[in-house]
Amino acid sequence: MKEFAIYTAWRLAIFVVVYAAVVGIYLALSDNDQIPLFWPFLLAVVISAIASALLLRRQRDAFAAAVQRRAEKGAAQRAAVREEEERRQD
Repeated sequence: MKEFAIYTAWRLAIFVVVYAAVVGIYLALSDNDQIPLFWPFLLAVVISAIASALLLRRQRDAFAAAVQRRAEKGAAQRAAVREEEERRQD
């Protein structure tokens, strides 16, 4: 699914940018050169989730529409198979 790949790539890109910004801010404000792993990661996850919810609405809607089309197509195919089986039984 192309829409899923696009949405996932955008989510990952937003996370990477936010994580880099969080680490950059930490290094700028801290005298310590060591970066703790957990807290910047957690902060980046929260910020990127909020940003993704706000910024990726169009991609999320496109993905949902693709899933809906695929589900409707599958339902139509199953109905056609059922009709064919019923016709053969008669």
